[in-house]
This record gives sequence, structure tokens and C-alpha cells, in this order.
Amino acid sequence: MSGSGVGQGMGQSVRRREDDRLIVGRGRYMDDINRPNQLHGYVLRSPHANARIASIDSAAAKAMPGVHAIYLGNDVAEVKPLPCMVDNMVKLVRRDGSPRFFPPHHVIARSHARHVGDPVAFVVAVTRNQARDAAEAIVVDYEVLPTITDTESAAKPGAHVIYGDQGASDNFAFFFTMGDKAKSDEVFAKAAHVVEFKHVNQRLICASMEPRGSIGEYDAASGRYTLTTNTQSVYRNRAVCAGMLGVPESQIHVIAPDIGGSFGMKGMPYPEQALVLVAAKRLGRPVKWYSDRSEAFLSDTQGRDLVTSAKLAVDRDGRFLGVRVYSVGSIGAYASNFGPMILAAGSTRLLPGCYTVPSVFAEADIVITNKVFTDAYRGAGRPEASYVIERLVDLAARKLAIDPAEIRRRNLIQPAQMPFTGATGLVFDSGDFPKNLEDALRLADWNGFSARRWAAKARGKLRGIGLSVYVEQTAGGGAESSRIEVRPDGAIDVMVGALAQGQGHETTFAQVAAEKLGVAYDRITILQGDSDKLPTGGGTGGSKSGYSAGGAVHEGVQKIVKKGTAIAAHLLEAADADIEYRAGRFTIAGTDRSVTLAEVAKAAQDPNKLPPGTTPGLTEDASFTPPATFPNGCHVVEVEIDPDTGVIKLDRYTVVDDFGHVINPMIVHGQVHGGIAQGVGQALYEDTIYDAESGQLLTGSFMDYTMPRADHLPSITIETNVVPCKTNPLGIKGAGESGTTGATGAVINAVLDALAPVGVTHIEMPATPQRVWQAIQAARKTAA
Repeated sequence: MSGSGVGQGMGQSVRRREDDRLIVGRGRYMDDINRPNQLHGYVLRSPHANARIASIDSAAAKAMPGVHAIYLGNDVAEVKPLPCMVDNMVKLVRRDGSPRFFPPHHVIARSHARHVGDPVAFVVAVTRNQARDAAEAIVVDYEVLPTITDTESAAKPGAHVIYGDQGASDNFAFFFTMGDKAKSDEVFAKAAHVVEFKHVNQRLICASMEPRGSIGEYDAASGRYTLTTNTQSVYRNRAVCAGMLGVPESQIHVIAPDIGGSFGMKGMPYPEQALVLVAAKRLGRPVKWYSDRSEAFLSDTQGRDLVTSAKLAVDRDGRFLGVRVYSVGSIGAYASNFGPMILAAGSTRLLPGCYTVPSVFAEADIVITNKVFTDAYRGAGRPEASYVIERLVDLAARKLAIDPAEIRRRNLIQPAQMPFTGATGLVFDSGDFPKNLEDALRLADWNGFSARRWAAKARGKLRGIGLSVYVEQTAGGGAESSRIEVRPDGAIDVMVGALAQGQGHETTFAQVAAEKLGVAYDRITILQGDSDKLPTGGGTGGSKSGYSAGGAVHEGVQKIVKKGTAIAAHLLEAADADIEYRAGRFTIAGTDRSVTLAEVAKAAQDPNKLPPGTTPGLTEDASFTPPATFPNGCHVVEVEIDPDTGVIKLDRYTVVDDFGHVINPMIVHGQVHGGIAQGVGQALYEDTIYDAESGQLLTGSFMDYTMPRADHLPSITIETNVVPCKTNPLGIKGAGESGTTGATGAVINAVLDALAPVGVTHIEMPATPQRVWQAIQAARKTAA
């Protein structure tokens, strides 16, 4: 059916078409959008991590120039709390079997503020500066309460109960367990060797280039709201805002413009989105709220925050027998969207990694703390799981004196075992894990490392090599939609429910449509981000867009061709079964009689040229509900450490990935680069630090929160192995988060390999120069 996309179909490194406008400043982001007669909102946020709000005096602020309204918690009491999507997915309980405890997350705090940055008032004025000045004039009397920001401390007996005023007896939100404990006990009791370690998977700031923003509008005549916001899903925002405001979804129209990065953080609803809608209705004017960078540090969801103790049971030959972990994870002050399950199931279901591990047992206590709520951040549980197993494997290799590559060879799942059902119930449909390992070792010159280590030693440096073999589970189960319209001039509009935040959707989905329709790539326009123009859809998240929206485009093409075939047969006075479609043309088989796709689209506008009962127009809606995919690969890293300063130089980086069929190799490589950079950031630089007593965020700007920079990374060698996915029609495995998933384990394994000669066996992330230097000094002192 399909033909050539004129050299720009699937598998081609087509240059990103959106870059022609984005990199020269012609993108349309939230800060670029303003409405006529618009007002501006500003959120007054709590300076305390835990405090009772004794009183608020806003009289003087209301009288200030330009101020139209000031809303406190009780002023918007009709707005329902923000929901946690996990409640629609699974029943969660605490250790005693009682229901999970998720405190209500009001759009404006009412009686208490529970983290620094919690909204206390929403000020609306003519200009943003006027709104900010008025916010500073609001007098809030706080009764400061004890604060808990340390994750493990929240779980300790006798800890201050944050929500005691709501009947809570402790800080536990819920308890999660997976696997057979009795079987695990037996496996570990009989194991020849057990290795274990404890680590902190530290909290991270998402730090997208563009902060969050929203514009609310209300049309009194129709009773409809319009929300313009930089989100990963217009549909999720529509559903949540409708529920919070108590109106049907049909009364809310959500529009997403260009989005300057997200990494999961813009995937969930926030208080400000409902607030601008409420204010717009009450004031009869559009209301815009736009975050600044400091505000983003205090109010955007954050990632990770998991303390894990892990063990690996191994037999005498280095074969893995079982994994068990106990974790304490912090959701922060409130339960956000998917955040609770990311800390629980998200960080445990992939604990076996790419290996045959017969027994897996995991427990997790999820606690509440006085910090910003956590949720999806690139990888969303998979990097946490991968880090655990890859560190354990290296510990086992060192204990048994087996080469780290060799111990992995002995335990990797083999291609002949596919589809493979693991101990946690996940079913890998495809993959060649051993080939990924061998190809990465070859590209990285693993066998030549010894010479490079000796050369570094001669220069007074410590050199190490580390690897990580990863597999991750991308999102599945949710329907994604497309709408394809072929215009009479042959131009084709393709609307998808997925939303780009830098992934290059305008290019890749055009490649899919060009490939499947067999038409010129430049005849296709990709549209996104409007819940009225495409009423149903999913959105972006969990590395699913390529195969979910791509699958929906594929299904839409099938329907376009089917309808086009019927119209072409009518025009050519032939039977439908005699019509062949190829390269944008419908032809009677065995003849030269044909009509083009454009001619069929033009005829489709005229009811007199259509078969009986055919709806005018060549437009089709389609949906596709994909299962999860399992991208996989191998990272190999070399580092060099200055023992006198603790400074780490990331010297070589090699990665081999299996993403199934790749739509656009250049874009995929860019995604891998970005994912690796964020993984390296966690491994070596980034840390979200709160003051233990006050709960203040100490790393509240880029002056203190260290981001990875271009000169921190070497040139990255990337190759792909194509093992097509068997669960979607395009054979695609999601690629967006794999770089992050594989990076942290490989980098820290390399760091510890470099530090092994001086006696360092463990280091926490981030492995900063200070932390490395201190570890070296402590090891030397112990050795002396």
C-alpha cells in the first residue's frame, strides 16, 4: 500500500522542520502569548515548610494600584482539591491494611502551609509587577511548626506527624510490596554469596528551559472556559480542571502552544491552571499566570527521592538467584498525579533488569514530608531500578573476582528466550541483550582499558571504567488519537494527541505519514495541542509518543486509504477489490487507469461524485491503544579522577541501544544525548538540598543547584541494534528516557572502579569533587 516518502520517510535522518522557527526565535511559548484586556496573576507562597496560617490581612494590598482581586483559600472553596491519578489505577493501603493517606491538595492553602512555596494567596492585577507588589503587602501571621524534610526521618517512630491536625498518626502515605517473601528468604538463606548496599537516589529539580504558565478565559455567553497552558496533555488538563470546577469536560477548551521542555514535570495539573480559570470567570477578563525560575524551584514537581537498601543473592558460579530491596520514598507534602506509584511499582518492577533473576521481593514505605510533591521525571522509576541492579552486579563481580562484563554475560536473558516473562510479571517481547553488551564493549575498546589506566596513573590520575546493561518499560495502555485530512490540493493535515516539548514530533510524525501514504514529506503538516480540534487523545509521557501517536497515524492512514479506495473505484467505475494504492495514486490493477490522492480528495468534496452513503471529505479519525515497549541497551563509561581535588572528568562514553525500528536516527541520537546528560547530572552534579530544621530549599537557584554543562560531556558514541518490537505496527520501542535510565549506574560504576585502588567501595550521588575527595581521605586514613 505504502510507497516512498521521497527519501524522507521512516528510517531517514531528516532535519527537524520545527527548528527553522524555534532556533531563530519564532516559536510561540507561553511568555509570547497575551490576550486583549488581560490581567496578570501572582501567587503569594509560603516562606515556611510547615506552618499554621493564623490570619491573613489583605486589606492594604487590595487597595493598591491596579489590583482587581485577591483570593485566599476560603475564597475558592468551591474548587475541589487536585486529584491523584493513582487512585484511579490501584487500591493502596498502609501496613495495617487501612486506606492510603493522601492529604487534600487545595489550590490555595487554607489552614496550613505544608512546604516552602505552598500557595497562600492569588493576586490579580493589571500588570504582573502590580500583582507582585500587592502580594508583598499581604500580612500573613504564621505559627511555625516542626518540619520534616529528610525522607528516612519521616518514617522513624516518634517523628513529628505533619498532618496530625487531619487525624494522621504518622507520616506514612501507604505501603507497597511485591513478590514472595518466603521464597526470597529461602533463596537468600541458601545463596553462596550475598552482596548488598544502601544508597540515596537523591531528589532532583526538573529545570525545563521554559517555566510553567497558564492563561484562563471565560465566555459568559457559552459558559465555556479556555485554558492555554504548556502541558504534556491537553486532555488530562481538561479532565482534571473540569472535575475541580465541577463542570462537564465539554465546557473546557485546552490549548497548548510550543512547549520549552518538560521531562514529565508539565505532565500533571497544577493549582495555577484552575486558579486562572476561576479568576477569569469572576472578573470577566483573561487572566495570565507565568512562573519565574525561582518560583519554579519551589512549585514544580520534583523527581526521585528514594532511599533503598538492596541485596543480590548469587551462586558459586556467579549466577543470580534473587534480588530484594526495601525503600523509603517521599511524595513530598501532597500526592501528585502518578508520583506515588513511581516511587513504589515504578522503581521495583524492573529490578531484575536484563538478567534472569528467579526471585524478586520488594517493600517500600512511601512517606509524606514538608517538600514539594514528587512526580515523573525523565525515566520515572526505571533509572532508580536500573541503578540498583547495576550497582549490585558490579559488587558481585568484585566479590567473586569476575570481570564485570563476564558476570553480565552469564546472567543476561538470551534472544531465544523471548518472549520472556520475568519474576515481576513483565513480559519482554523482543531484544538481544548479549549483542548490545558485546557491541558496546567492542566500540568502547573494553579490552584496551588497562593501557589507558596505566597511562593515567603515570599522570597521577585515577582512571575507571564502568558499564550498565539496561532495559526499561515505556508507557502503555492508554489510547492515542489522530485525525488525518487530505485537502483537495493534495496537502495533508495530521493532528495528533501527543504533544512535543522538544522531541521533534512535527518531523517524525510527518515521516510516518509520508512513509505510510507514500507521498512527499513536505506535503504533510503536523498539528497538535487543541482539545477542540481533536476532541480525544492521550498526550505525551513515558516515551510512548512514537508508537502511540505513530500507531494512531498508521491506523488513520489505513482508514484514509480504505475510504479513498472506495471513492477511486467509483470514479474509475471499478470494483473496490481491483484498486491498488501506491505512492499517492489509486490504480486499477493491471491497467494504467488511475487517480491521484489529491484528485480523490477533491472529488470527495462533491457529494455527486461519491459512492452512495459516503460522507463528504477525505478526513478520518483513528485511535491506537499500545501496550508497553521495552527499549534496552548498554552504556560503557570511562572517567578520570584527580585524587588531589576529587574532580571527575567524564572522558569516554559509548552506548548501544535497541529501539526497534527508528523513525529518525538523528532525532533519536539527540534524545539519547539529552537523556545521558540528565543521567550524568544526577550521577555527578545535581542535588536538591533542604535545610533540616527550617525546611528551606538551599539549592533554590542555578547558583547552588549544579546543572550539567556541555563541557562536562565527551563526544558520545552511539550505535543502535534494530530488534523490532512485536506489539505495535511500527515495530518501535520508546527512546526518550533510555539515556537517563542507563547513565547513572554506568557512571558511578566507573567512578568506583577508579577509586577501588585507594580503597573506596561506595559513594553517593552526586559524586561531587568534595564527596570524592572526602572518600579518598577517609579510605587512606582507614588504610593507615
